[in-house]
Amino acid sequence: MSRIGKKPVKILSGVKITKNNDIIEVTGPKGTLSMKVLPVISSEINNEEVQFSRSSDLKREKALHGLYSVLLKNMVTGVTTGFTKRLDLVGIGYRAEIKANKLFLSLGYSHPIIFDAPEGIKVETLSDTSILVSGIDKQLVGQVAAKIRSFRPPEPYKGKGIKYEGEFVRRKAGKAAAK
Repeated sequence: MSRIGKKPVKILSGVKITKNNDIIEVTGPKGTLSMKVLPVISSEINNEEVQFSRSSDLKREKALHGLYSVLLKNMVTGVTTGFTKRLDLVGIGYRAEIKANKLFLSLGYSHPIIFDAPEGIKVETLSDTSILVSGIDKQLVGQVAAKIRSFRPPEPYKGKGIKYEGEFVRRKAGKAAAK
C-alpha cells in the first residue's frame, strides 16, 4: 500500500471538506479549492480526517492513491495559510515594480516586460529586486513563479537573471580560465 496514501489527511479547524460525486471541495478562511478524483480511488470523510483507498494494486492506482492524498493535503494548507514563492533579480539595472496591478520588469532587454498575474495569484514587490508570488493554489503559485523566472533565467557566468530565493546558481569560469 502507498505509504503516503495510507496516512489520513487531517482536517484543520476552520476548514470544511465536502464531496459531491467525484469532486472534493475544500473551503477555508482564504478561499475555496476543488479537485476531481477518478473513480478508481475512493475517499471517506470523517470528522477530523479524510482517508483515501484504492480498489486494486495496479501501478497506476498506487501512484494515484498517494497523489490524491498529497493534493488534498496541499489544498487544506492552501486555504488555511496559503503558499508563497520569492524571486530575486540579480543584475545591474534589473528591477521590478507594480503599476495598475501589473508587474513591470526591466531585465536588460530593449523593452520592459509586462506580466499580468492570473486570478487567484497575488504578485507584489518587496523591493526593486525582490518579487513575492502568493496564493492558495500551490501548483498555480509555482507555475506563475516559473513563468516570471523564464523571462530571464540565471546564467552561469555572471549569475545574472531571475532566481528563486535560496537557489544555487552553478558558476562557470569563463574565458579567463583557459589561459
